[in-house]
Amino acid sequence: MSFNDPISDMLTRIRNALRNRAKTVVCKNSFVCRGIADVLREEGYVEGFDVLPDGREGKINLRLRYGPRGEMVLNTVKRASKPGCRQYCKVDELPRPMQGLGIAVVSTSKGVMSDRKARREKVGGELLCVID
Repeated sequence: MSFNDPISDMLTRIRNALRNRAKTVVCKNSFVCRGIADVLREEGYVEGFDVLPDGREGKINLRLRYGPRGEMVLNTVKRASKPGCRQYCKVDELPRPMQGLGIAVVSTSKGVMSDRKARREKVGGELLCVID
């Protein structure tokens, strides 16, 4: 089995873990995946994450967050830009998921950040995923 898209793999693992009501999920470590995990932590969608060494590139252990009655904080996680069809957005074209209640994760020249931070920094980039 070939492994071409670590971002899609990470988002699928998160979706599957949320469906099973898991507390943690383990993903492969890369610069972009670590940036997405950091954005999710900053925006309050996950409690935190740890980078676990495994002798190669390492693993990311995400601690998922649920509401006080066990409801999901992350409802939908969609991959926007794919390896076969990249999506780039200027700063004024960045989407506002759920009229600003969700986030869009953008890979910019200043690093991986949320759409709100990208608007503040006045920088556009590749639209990685949209989270509602």
